[in-house]
Amino acid sequence: MTQSSVQISKLIKGASDWWSDARQNRFFLWGLVGALVVALLDQASKYWIVHVVGLPEIGKIEISGIFDLTYLENPGASFGMLSGMRVILSLVSIGVAGALAIWLGRLTRPIAAIGVAFIIGGALGNLYDRVAYGFVVDFLDFSGIGFPWVFNIADSAINVGIAFLLLDAWQTRDMPSSDESKNA
Repeated sequence: MTQSSVQISKLIKGASDWWSDARQNRFFLWGLVGALVVALLDQASKYWIVHVVGLPEIGKIEISGIFDLTYLENPGASFGMLSGMRVILSLVSIGVAGALAIWLGRLTRPIAAIGVAFIIGGALGNLYDRVAYGFVVDFLDFSGIGFPWVFNIADSAINVGIAFLLLDAWQTRDMPSSDESKNA
């Protein structure tokens, strides 16, 4: 057996072991369902804004002194950064969602699983826009309170997911990692 075939065999065995463990992990299934719900809510809100409200034609609807609906086509990443890099941003989104899904299959802490699910769902919601339209639809505008960016449900989910991961890290900061407890 060549070295490359041994490495491929180890990779296949590792993936098979991960899949077996992930299928039995209740957080994995619930996390995937949660990610799907986030992505669907994001896409439903964008459909409503574009096709029902007609915000692209209107441009802006003033709701209150704090909040407005403002239509923006964001060709970049968060807050318009990396504009014009659609393929790279799409590949990064796929990579991040995939890596987080692998991690989700191993997670045993509910707060971390919720955070990962939110991030995956947000990444997939914006990925769909980027692939289908070449830009991400943004429409939530809190400039009335000084917030300088217009964003969407997916962006919110990603930020909420990060907050859940930070909360999980804070709550588990004194707990030994599984690797540390094995070596003790």
